[in-house]
Amino acid sequence: MKNMKKIEKELEKIEPNAGGLFLAIGIIMVCLGVYVWFHPVDTLIALALYLGVVFVAAGALYLYIAFQHNSSWHLALGLLDLLVGVIFLSNLGVTAASLPIVFALWTLFVGVIQVGEAFYRKSVSYPWGWELAFGILGILFAFLIMAYPGIGAFTITMLMGSYIILYGLLGFIEYAALKKMRRK
Repeated sequence: MKNMKKIEKELEKIEPNAGGLFLAIGIIMVCLGVYVWFHPVDTLIALALYLGVVFVAAGALYLYIAFQHNSSWHLALGLLDLLVGVIFLSNLGVTAASLPIVFALWTLFVGVIQVGEAFYRKSVSYPWGWELAFGILGILFAFLIMAYPGIGAFTITMLMGSYIILYGLLGFIEYAALKKMRRK
């Protein structure tokens, strides 16, 4: 009963539209990940632009969620996504050349934030296992990309696409969990 009170209190902080925002982020990221998989040669050049726009949009949405719900985790994720997006958009040529390392660093930071958020969610009896799993996978992807940045555009874009899809799937999971919790 005590845990249910905690969950209800946490849910009261979340705006009714937040689930839809998580779903929107998920859809955007999954679509981007699939695109990356099927256009490996063009990706390193064009990805700087596409990722820049998506990261700015995702950062803005996460900042909105953060300010609406006083969430430091979403604030950190929003600022990180916004910063990465602006960097990608400001110098496309340099970004394309250094994209694997920049992407690996972003993946590492997001993975660490997700692991921290998972432990916070666990402390308030909110579904947390998927967040932890995706955070750990993100950290592993980051180290894999940093260890082998020269293995070619195809492999790098496959890893990028895979992690972006995982990042998007987490949005679907957050949407479904929030929807399920609201029904109870």
